[in-house]
Amino acid sequence: MKDLTLSATRIAEITGGRICGDAGRTVNGIAGIRDAKSDQLSFVGSKKFEEQLANAASGIILVCPDLADADASNRTIIVCDNVDIAFAKIAALYAEEAPAAVPGVHPSAVVDPTAKLGENVSIGANAVIERDAVIGDNTVIGAGCYIGHEVKIGCNSTLSPNVTVMYRCIIGNKTIIHSGVVIGADGFGFIPGPQGLIKVPQTGIVQIDDDVEIGANTTIDRARFGCTRIKSNVKIDDQVMVGHNVSVGESSILVAQCGIAGSTVLGRGVIIAAQAGINGHITLGDGVQVAGQSGVVKSLPAGSIVVGGPAESQRDFIARITLPKKVGKLEAKIKELEAKLAELKKLASEQ
Repeated sequence: MKDLTLSATRIAEITGGRICGDAGRTVNGIAGIRDAKSDQLSFVGSKKFEEQLANAASGIILVCPDLADADASNRTIIVCDNVDIAFAKIAALYAEEAPAAVPGVHPSAVVDPTAKLGENVSIGANAVIERDAVIGDNTVIGAGCYIGHEVKIGCNSTLSPNVTVMYRCIIGNKTIIHSGVVIGADGFGFIPGPQGLIKVPQTGIVQIDDDVEIGANTTIDRARFGCTRIKSNVKIDDQVMVGHNVSVGESSILVAQCGIAGSTVLGRGVIIAAQAGINGHITLGDGVQVAGQSGVVKSLPAGSIVVGGPAESQRDFIARITLPKKVGKLEAKIKELEAKLAELKKLASEQ
């Protein structure tokens, strides 16, 4: 973390926040709300974490408008409209830059003579660049990466150590691919035959567009034909599985351990939460949100928000989950009414 002192006044200027308390208080770093010390800045972005705020030792705390009345007697509170963005701006000031890659080819790397390397390209130790691969200007290929035959990688991209890009796949500009990612392995295609499973040739490619980030150990399979497509500005977390011929729309988010089966189309701005599973050969419209561990088995129109397995709307999910409790209450009410009815019959018979 960089050595930097910031006053509450300066932090408010950067974040656009409103100061409550001592405007001259300073901090020398950042930390989580539970661990922050008196000389560090932290944040609380929701009222549901109000208890953590009450017990925090942080000298300056960024809070959401719902916590504007928090005690500021022994610390400084800065109220921000969007706490996450505000904290990100401050965190960027303290962030240490990653070690810069050195342009050039490491002596232990193997680069085919037919490969074309742009200006200021960095090829790390033990990397392999196969025949007719093309790598754009200022791109970094980390140690141990494998870049297959006829692969094309754009400019200003970064492949961390041990990334595999199989033959003919295409990677765009300004793309970040973290360690362990495999792009272009065969799609999972088999047909039952009289003597067992017959492998279906996977003849397509994977195309990753510009400004995409792919987390560690994610796998994106090559298409059976045509291409598996990850469109621009998509952000993919660690350990995500994208099947063959899937298309992921612009600015979508795929969170850890979710999986998308073959030939499914995701629209623009789709969010698939952790461990959710998406069936094959369906379409999710623009802006669809799928909750964690949900299972989507059919196409969804734009703007849908679904949860559960099989996935359904929030209203239907809540209705189904609460139904047993409602039934239990109805049963108790029926028993109560039956008892009253029996008592009334008894009284009537006695008269």
